[in-house]
Amino acid sequence: MTGKLYLVPTPIGNLEDMTFRAIRILKEVDLILAEDTRTSAPMLKHFGISGKVFSHHQHNEHQSTQEIMKFLGEGKQIALISDAGTPAISDPGFYLVREALKNDFPV
Repeated sequence: MTGKLYLVPTPIGNLEDMTFRAIRILKEVDLILAEDTRTSAPMLKHFGISGKVFSHHQHNEHQSTQEIMKFLGEGKQIALISDAGTPAISDPGFYLVREALKNDFPV
C-alpha cells in the first residue's frame, strides 16, 4: 500500500465548522502533523481523536519532511492540519506537499 498525505482544514474559530469527513480522516490516519500541537490538542480532544500527533512547522519543516517521506514510503496515511484553516495556505505545508508530489505520493 502506498502512503497518502491528506490536507485537512480545521475550523477558524468555531468547532461546529469541522466536517464529518475531516473528523473521520483524522481518526483513521496513522499520523497527524500539526503546526502547533498545543493549539491542535484541544480540538482533537473535543472530537475524540487520539492518534499520534507530531509537530510540523516553519522551523522544522525541512528536517521533518524527510522523516515524513520515509513514513509515506512505508505506506503510512498522514494528515496535515494547521492552527486554523487549510494547510499550506499562509502556514507550513507547501514544502511538504511539493516533496510528496515530487515523490509520487497522492495528496
